[in-house]
Amino acid sequence: MTDRRSELLRQEDEGWARVRALIDPLTPDQRTRPGVTPTWSVKDLMAHLASWWAEANAELERMRFGTYRLERRDIDEVNQRFYEANRDVDLETVTAELYAARNKALDALWKLPELTPHAEEWFAESGPLHYGEHIPDLERFVKSVTEPATR
Repeated sequence: MTDRRSELLRQEDEGWARVRALIDPLTPDQRTRPGVTPTWSVKDLMAHLASWWAEANAELERMRFGTYRLERRDIDEVNQRFYEANRDVDLETVTAELYAARNKALDALWKLPELTPHAEEWFAESGPLHYGEHIPDLERFVKSVTEPATR
């Protein structure tokens, strides 16, 4: 039987590969053009993912050190706060923050002495499940900017 932590990491890696396959070929102009949602660019989506990975890392570290408290958050409010905080951050910084936050969360998952349901939820909701929520919009956007317009 596969260790659950290894399975979560496998799912995350597959989702990350799908996200990267969509984002990496885009030019900086395409990454900063709104259209993933009516207001979000690829850069905004990357900042959104980075912000949730940073939150996951912090929560996983709290779990490791025994200071975790279950806290309910207004997700829409948190997402808006993340968007406002990152709206004017340049693409290069957002890219670096996404990679760093993801890597820290991956490391934090491995450092946990035990994979609790809360740890699994934080990791899955910030990674593989989160990617799945955004990949359809990202695919639609990539198709719109990379395929020639039909007449």
